[in-house]
Amino acid sequence: MSDPLAHIINRPDTWRGFDAPYSRTLLPTSANSDWHGVDALPTGFNPLDEQLTFKGWPLRGSIEVLSDGCGMGSMGLFLPAMEKLSEQKRWQVFIAPPQTPYAPLLAARGIDIQQVLMVHPKNKEELLWATEQALRSTTCSAVFSWLGATDYRYAELRKLQIAAADSDTLALLFRANSAADSHTPASLRLAISGYRTVDILKQRGGQPIRHITLNSEDDYPEQPQLWELPQPHTLPIQQRHLAPVC
Repeated sequence: MSDPLAHIINRPDTWRGFDAPYSRTLLPTSANSDWHGVDALPTGFNPLDEQLTFKGWPLRGSIEVLSDGCGMGSMGLFLPAMEKLSEQKRWQVFIAPPQTPYAPLLAARGIDIQQVLMVHPKNKEELLWATEQALRSTTCSAVFSWLGATDYRYAELRKLQIAAADSDTLALLFRANSAADSHTPASLRLAISGYRTVDILKQRGGQPIRHITLNSEDDYPEQPQLWELPQPHTLPIQQRHLAPVC
């Protein structure tokens, strides 16, 4: 059976960096590599690693990031992890991003943009399907999915959590702050509460922690830093209506 992710990759509206060859980038992690069996990935921010149960991003479950912006301003939190994951030579997938990632910044951070895929589902059902298939594929090192302010049933989020738990993929789900009062199956839920300030709202095996301030020593001069200032109101994610996945 063919990889379900191939249906996404072969779509005409899927961006693949600089048209990277399919066979070159879809390389699974070998059993004797340093990544095999790893269940956590250092965040690149020591103050945050110290407060996380597994001392890094969990790789056997989903991570929710709540933000009152579009979510792209939270990406500064994941640039160190993206840089490390780029060594795997597997896809890093952006599903329903509200904006196009800034390629010069990714390249400046050592992230191979030939390994970046952008997928634009036309509706909620396609978004959930594409996210689940990417998580279940062995060809993705990271999946960033913008769920937005839409309401989701617990069962829908549970399917994503199960898919993430069965893989070694970094699974990031961006949601609006309005989701904070809803139950979530995610292994970790974070909120951006201030400039370079993160709240751990929920973590499996650990306690909530408020107001973790992250350092700026890894910033790149003359590049956008992707750290947002919280806004008083949630901004809706712009959705593109494109051809069906199937």
